[in-house]
Amino acid sequence: MTVSQHQNENRNETIIGSFIMMVVITGFAGGIIWGFIAQAAYFFNFLDISPKFILTSWNGAKWVYGWLGVVISVLLLSLFSIVAALIYYALMRRIKSVIGGVIYGLLLWAITMIVFPPVFPDMPVLSKMNNITIITGICIYIVYGVFIGYSISFEYSERERIKEVDASE
Repeated sequence: MTVSQHQNENRNETIIGSFIMMVVITGFAGGIIWGFIAQAAYFFNFLDISPKFILTSWNGAKWVYGWLGVVISVLLLSLFSIVAALIYYALMRRIKSVIGGVIYGLLLWAITMIVFPPVFPDMPVLSKMNNITIITGICIYIVYGVFIGYSISFEYSERERIKEVDASE
């Protein structure tokens, strides 16, 4: 193996490692941004459920219902969001259109509505939610999915383009 081949191999490993870190940061940022947007939608009565359901389901302390509960809940949502971003990276990073993010957002919404109510007792089941909550929730998840999906797919496409340019030199 020549020195230049070894350097290219190390560079590719660094690119992959930094890409995973970018995915983690994108997931965390998406959780923060869309968690606070969901809290704002709750504040303005577009959602019947606050992101605080994560904490209020298991903890009845007074602080959970205040601003600290909101912040900690959004941070916990950001951890879920990192996992969601890594799943998108693993399964859908090659999709180059916005529709991939829309589909991913809809899938996340459906999974959330099926999986979360039994785990978090303060989250109402879908049949008990009003139409405004359902529509607002779907919209937030779609835009979240587009944020995650397009960020990851765009970065993946750019890195692939750079690899092709480097290979042709």
